[in-house]
Amino acid sequence: MAAKRLTMRQLKEILRLSLECGLTQRAVADAVGVGVGTVCEYLGRARATGVGWPIPAELSDEERLEAAVFGPKRESELGRGLPEMAWVHGELRRAGVTLSLLWQEYLAANPGGYRYSQFCEHYHRFRRRLSPVMRQVHRAGEKVFVDFAGKKPSIVDARTGEVRSVELFVGALGASSYVFAEASEHQDLSSFVSLNVRMVEAFGGAPSIFVPDNLKAGVTGACRYEAVVNRTYQDMAAHYGAAVIPARAYKPRDKAKVEVSVLLAERWIVASLRNRTFFNIGELNEAIRQKVAELNERVMRRAGVSRRELFETYDRPALKPLPQTPYEIGVWKECKVNIDYHIELEHNVYSVPHALVGQRVEARSTARCVEIFLRSTRVASHLRLTGRGRASTLPEHMPAAHRAHAEWTPSRLISWAAKSGPGTRHVVESILQSKPHPEQGYRACLGLMRLGRVHGTKRLEAACQMAKRLKAESYKTVKNILSSGMDRNPLAQSAATESSLPPHDNIRGAACYDETELLPC
Repeated sequence: MAAKRLTMRQLKEILRLSLECGLTQRAVADAVGVGVGTVCEYLGRARATGVGWPIPAELSDEERLEAAVFGPKRESELGRGLPEMAWVHGELRRAGVTLSLLWQEYLAANPGGYRYSQFCEHYHRFRRRLSPVMRQVHRAGEKVFVDFAGKKPSIVDARTGEVRSVELFVGALGASSYVFAEASEHQDLSSFVSLNVRMVEAFGGAPSIFVPDNLKAGVTGACRYEAVVNRTYQDMAAHYGAAVIPARAYKPRDKAKVEVSVLLAERWIVASLRNRTFFNIGELNEAIRQKVAELNERVMRRAGVSRRELFETYDRPALKPLPQTPYEIGVWKECKVNIDYHIELEHNVYSVPHALVGQRVEARSTARCVEIFLRSTRVASHLRLTGRGRASTLPEHMPAAHRAHAEWTPSRLISWAAKSGPGTRHVVESILQSKPHPEQGYRACLGLMRLGRVHGTKRLEAACQMAKRLKAESYKTVKNILSSGMDRNPLAQSAATESSLPPHDNIRGAACYDETELLPC
């Protein structure tokens, strides 16, 4: 017997070339690609069993032909306790399980069983009979494949009657082919990330790898060897302890699972709901959830079990537990720090440490807060502002001089002036009240404070009293009084209290007028 059994196709070719074409055994051996001894042996077996050419119709089946030439298989060849290959295929989905491990377990239970090469050959024969979409071996809980369907469901505007197409997001787990589907208004980054978050929550756990298509919401730079994943999508995956490995562009077999799931979703969801009218996304998604549940409960023809059964057996135990808090979508934007140590984001400005003026930073904005990073290190955090034209400035981000100026308020300035005296307080209050906005008088008040440090508190108070009597409450008046030394001249002080006109008989005083009638006495 030959060391290696030929296929029945090769046997048929040997019989045809020898019995029909009349070639020599050496010529037949060269044509078939086997040894001359093998040709001689197979021709001898055919003659001994009465198999000639053309092969009888009852032996057209390869198994019958093999049984006729070689005789029925011995019991040791019928299986040797070989496990069901469907079970082997399922076990390979578990993390860390290999054919070598399964063979060792099989051999321990069947010491006279097949060697490793034959064990693998039996499995590969089984796998070749499966659908092409199942040829990849997916580890349980390892990958989830996501994509948007090409055929879209639609909703109707109840007010206008307009029919509008919406997106259909589909996700499928690798090991069980368990399907998740949900409709969305848009296919933008925020919608895409939110759909992924709701998908892992529906699964009750997170996979190790997200495999998206090269859509713009997930991949900012498509590349065969090193795709650039969107920062927000990458953050979402990191939040769940996963990685993002996009499929290669124009390589649908990289995500064959979701391609088949998308096709099923288009047939079992979009097509089956075509005659129903939905007026909002909520109604549509409720119907989609029912259809997805039916799809996952259906028994797959080739596998013999439902997707839900495979999910409960393989994927669910292997998925990572979800974090205590769901992922909050954060949008990243590169910004340049302005000369006023603020960055602009969504028409509002946020401060950063003043030493970062002119540098480029990254801002991550969520619904509640704005975080600012310099080379992956967070340098500032603010509550998210609403509206337009607003500013969020933290005192610790300001230079010392700016911080000192910002800390002054009208009440604080008046409190400081009162410590110098009533005259100083009167001048400060007059300056603040004379401006449309009190902040416009801050500089003048701080100037008075500086004059007090230079000339002393007593002289400042005396100068302010003189400015009050002159009804000229301003920084320049007080400064001129101090510069000229008028605050030290008693004559100047008394002159300021007296009338500038000399006494005369023809000049009446205030006592000559009646306050009620305003008539001369």
